[in-house]
Amino acid sequence: MGKEDYRNRLLLMIKKKAVLFGEKKLASGRISRYYIDGKQITFDPEGLYLVGKVIFDMLKGEEIDAVGGLALGAVPIASAVAAVSYLEGRPVKAFTVRAETKDHGTEKRVEGYLQKGWRVAIVDDVITTGGSSFKAIEAAERQGASVKKVIAIVDRLEGAKEAFAAKNYLFEAVFTKKDLGI
Repeated sequence: MGKEDYRNRLLLMIKKKAVLFGEKKLASGRISRYYIDGKQITFDPEGLYLVGKVIFDMLKGEEIDAVGGLALGAVPIASAVAAVSYLEGRPVKAFTVRAETKDHGTEKRVEGYLQKGWRVAIVDDVITTGGSSFKAIEAAERQGASVKKVIAIVDRLEGAKEAFAAKNYLFEAVFTKKDLGI
């Protein structure tokens, strides 16, 4: 199966399972007339594989040591990319950033694999303004990593791309709301 086949299957799945209409509050605080429930894709076996494959393919040719982002949205995505990377013979580690530092155990904010000097990609399921990704970027950079790319499954086209460009971060979305017919 070719790259476009994976993307097309993923697009159909998002349209069928993840797009919900009706007023919903977004992580940005905004109220929207529609909601894209990325977890309906990233917690589905087929969707999880498709996301991992498509995003791993987007990283080919990039020198990326790890992929991760803010919990909860990025956890299954980063895990899927790591699993696919292993299957494809070019292992990429995964990490997640907690909203707050743990107050027990290892007391970490970043879990998984992230080291000083590593080149990383930040991932998220749906991006509106980029706020969640910026929190992950800040945590990764505080650990000494270099953020090379930010990838979202869906960009709602509400300012994230411009916000990343203003801070010199390369941003790419698998799809935009236009691809979903919204």
